[in-house]
Parts: sequence; structure tokens; C-alpha cells
Amino acid sequence: MLQQLGRDRHPERPYADPRVHAHVDDGRAFLERTYRRYDLILLALPDSATIVTGQAALRLENYLFTTEALGRARELLEPGGTFAMYNYYEDWLVDRYANTMRAVYGSAPCVQVGRSLGNRGEVVLSLREDGSTGGCTTTWRPTSPRALRPSTDDRPFPYLADRTIPRFYLEMLGLVLLSSVLLVRLVAGPLRQLRPYPDLFFMGAAFLLLETKNVVQFALLFGTTWMVNAAVFAGVLLSVLAAIETARRVRLPRPALLYLGLLLALAAAWSIPQQALLALPVPLRFLAGVAVAFAPIYLANLVFAQRFERVGASTVAFGANLLGAMLGGALEYLALVSGYRSLLVGVAVLYGLAFLTGRRHLAAA
Repeated sequence: MLQQLGRDRHPERPYADPRVHAHVDDGRAFLERTYRRYDLILLALPDSATIVTGQAALRLENYLFTTEALGRARELLEPGGTFAMYNYYEDWLVDRYANTMRAVYGSAPCVQVGRSLGNRGEVVLSLREDGSTGGCTTTWRPTSPRALRPSTDDRPFPYLADRTIPRFYLEMLGLVLLSSVLLVRLVAGPLRQLRPYPDLFFMGAAFLLLETKNVVQFALLFGTTWMVNAAVFAGVLLSVLAAIETARRVRLPRPALLYLGLLLALAAAWSIPQQALLALPVPLRFLAGVAVAFAPIYLANLVFAQRFERVGASTVAFGANLLGAMLGGALEYLALVSGYRSLLVGVAVLYGLAFLTGRRHLAAA
């Protein structure tokens, strides 16, 4: 709609020029899909929000500002071509982006400063494909004692100045978890009834942590769009359905073997770098991404289906699982500190705790 408004109402009618080709897409996804080369790549005001708020941990454009994204943009430049980005930045954010460009190009970018808007200034950062500044008189120098560490695809949070979870997030997560405990208590009864189901609690935490990690992984592979998110959730639900139908129709192996298969699937997902998937053609990237993301989910649901079949009080057991899921959703915010890849280690630890706390049920299976 925004592009259509520009086409219809812009007084200079830029979209009428036959040299202009409009692509309404996720910017990072476009960089990964195209093989054309350009004289100029410009990131012009691509921000949905420039500070972390309570709405989401992952901003729409974050994957445009990582070292891997800027490296891909450099690959697409013609010899002598220029990469540039501009916006109204705070000083520390200029340091972060300029340092990211220096990490990719090996030299400090040209800095051009314009008007001010509150505590932000209009800043243009640019470099040529060979790392030169094209005769620019002012190159970047950090304004703080330390140049801020560049963002990466594993930890794509350029608007977080430090590796920390903002206090506002911690307060809201605490309220969410407290509300979850009270609601489960209201529906399932006294919390002491949940004691026989610690393994289901840990399964719930591990599963939701795994699911949120996969949403982010697909955002990197195919773009942060509603269609991609819908496809991920559909894939999760289909994986759950497939596991239920498998458990209903096939005699499953011993639980210990299912846990072993799940551990191996998580180890495979951890060992395959995101860059290896991004380097694949889109059809192969999709197949590989689905295999890496949904194999652990499928095996995890086989473990859950086998265990849930033997519970005595399904409402109480499901309450324990749901409470764990809420904790797993909160643990996803650890990625703000350690990155998304490390969440797989947390998933493995939680399933390990499920295995240890459910040993007596495993023995009876």
C-alpha cells in the first residue's frame, strides 16, 4: 500500500521511470536471492523502530545491519560501486554501524552529518567496494572509548547497546509468568498436584524455546514477513499432527531411544551454520531449513505423545506442560545476551532434565 501511494501521489513520479523496478519484500531476503550487481546499494531509513521497546525482541530490519548482511551487499557491488546507509542516529548507533562497516570493508567509512532531530543527527555512512572513501574529507572515528561490537546473524540486535536483557522486559516477563502460575492454579487446582509431572514441565519449556528459535531461523532464511511466520507456525502444527498420527498408528521404540534421536537432531541443528543454509539455492534452502528446524520438533512430540499417554490426570499434566511452555517462551529472551544458536543448548538441557525427572515413567514404558 505504501508503495502504491508513492506510485500514485509522488509529484516527481519516480516509479514511472522504466529503470525503476519495485520489489516489496524483506530487504535481507532480497539481498540473499538476487544475483544482480549494482553500482549503488543504499539503506535509506529502513527502520521500524530505533530503540528496543516492549513490543518485540526482533525488529523487522535487524538482519539488514549484521556483518553477514553488509558482507553480502559488498559481494553484489560492481567494481567501484558504493554502499551507503543513512538515517537519524544517536551517536552510539553511528559507532555501531560504522564499526560494522569497518569490520566488513577493512577501513573506516566516510561520515557526512546533516540536520539534528532531538538527540539524533542525520548521518550518511558510505564506502566504496574496495574499502576506499572516494576523496571524503571526514572518516569515522568512535565517539566513545570503545567502538560498539557489530551485530551478527546469531545476535541481530543493533539497538541494544549492551549484552543485557532490558529491565522493562524482565518486569513484563515476571508478570507473565506470575499470571500463568495463577491461571494454572485456578484451572488445574493446587500446584502440589503438579509434582508428579516435572518431566512434562521441562518438555513444555524446551518445546516452546525450540519453536521460537525456529521462527527466528526462518526469518533469516526467507525474510521477516507474515507469510514466513505463518508458514513456520503451520509447519510446527503439521509436525505435531504427524507425531500424534505416528504415535497412534506405529509402535514407538523405547523412550530412551526417542530421547537419543532428539538429542542427535538438536546436535545436527546446532552444528550446521546459518551461512551454510543461506548459501543454498532457495528450493534447497527450504528443504534443508525444514529438515533442520522440524526434525527436532517431530521427535520432541513423539516423546511427549508417548509420555502423555500414560498420565493419570490429563488436566493437571497438561497444566504442568503449559506452565513449562510459558517459562520456555520467557527463556527465549536469553538470546539478547547469548545469541540464538545458544538456545539449542538450553533446549538440550531442558530435554535432559525431562529425561532425568521422568526416569520412573521410562522404566515402566
